[in-house]
Amino acid sequence: MSRDTQLKERWEQLVTILSNQFSQGEDLDLDAIIYLIGVQELGKVHSEYKKDEKLNLMHIAICRLLEPYGFYEFEFFDEEGWPHYKVKEELPPLKAGEQSVLMKEAIVNYFIERELID
Repeated sequence: MSRDTQLKERWEQLVTILSNQFSQGEDLDLDAIIYLIGVQELGKVHSEYKKDEKLNLMHIAICRLLEPYGFYEFEFFDEEGWPHYKVKEELPPLKAGEQSVLMKEAIVNYFIERELID
């Protein structure tokens, strides 16, 4: 099976699992899944978040997802428990489709690590 086919199958499986758990029958999109990962990484799953906090949650998720690729490194948790990352290497310029594939791959790997999917 090609890497692209495997990623597509794993992504579809993951979207189905997460959509069944967190939405009312509609498939979650990439941004919604990134947001969920941010909430998971913060560890405050039953909180209400303001718009700027939601953006910060997505930033946390992106940093965590791209950490294994060498782009970010965890630094510390602040006094409110929010994780902070530093940039290790700037992301190369990517086209929108390439960004999407990178993020989907990183998300799939994140959930493989957590044994939600194989």
